[in-house]
Amino acid sequence: MPLEAQWWATDMAVFTAARDKSQWDWTAMIVVPDRITAELLERAVAKVAGKSRPPSLDQVRLETLHEGLCVQTLHIGSYDDEAEILEALRHHHIPDSGLCMTGKHHEIDARRLERAKLRTILRQPVERT
Repeated sequence: MPLEAQWWATDMAVFTAARDKSQWDWTAMIVVPDRITAELLERAVAKVAGKSRPPSLDQVRLETLHEGLCVQTLHIGSYDDEAEILEALRHHHIPDSGLCMTGKHHEIDARRLERAKLRTILRQPVERT
């Protein structure tokens, strides 16, 4: 499954105009089969901890994501070139459709390619206004 991430910040302008990544918070995610239980994850984490101690091992967790209604688009190109499309979604498409943003910005790596051809699904949870 592709790598996914949720991104958020106190000031949404840091995603678009400023692109100040030092102000972003994030969670990396990967889809796992339903057979992976909390107990199985705990055992795997303990096994890894016994061999080495990756810096973020204590942050690994099992969650179910419920986003509900979303607006999404496919972005082709470098991650650093997403600002224009995010700005258009935030200030035009979402409000013009009678929606408002809720939840965290969600990205799904659609393919691993050279930088100019990267494909990323940009998803934003929304609700009707």
